Amino acid sequence: MKSKLIAPCGMNCNLCIAYLREKNKCPGCNFQGKPNSDYLRKCTIKNCKIIKEKSWNYCSPKCEKFPCQRLKNLDKRYKKKYGMSMIENLDLINSKGIREFLRKQKKKYIKGKTIFCVHKKDYHNLK
Repeated sequence: MKSKLIAPCGMNCNLCIAYLREKNKCPGCNFQGKPNSDYLRKCTIKNCKIIKEKSWNYCSPKCEKFPCQRLKNLDKRYKKKYGMSMIENLDLINSKGIREFLRKQKKKYIKGKTIFCVHKKDYHNLK
């Protein structure tokens, strides 16, 4: 698992169907390609002024707006549909660091040479 694939919202892009699929593959939320890329323009969390001003990699409990309404809505949807919490992910990253977060994610989502896709609720071959 790559730390560059942890999105500013706390989503682990390593587990996302858009990243795991073969066709029209998403490069991950931290993709630093063309400035006009849809992946960079559409996300309100990635484009948050506070994250940019503070040069943070992720939403942070240090922010006075944490969790903002957009993050709360995303978290609620992901808890209900996929059994994962962006806010819990961000709290763990903030309290224990990205390495510990990735260690726990690997333990939870990697099985042999496969990785769990939270959206499809099945395992995909690791690349």
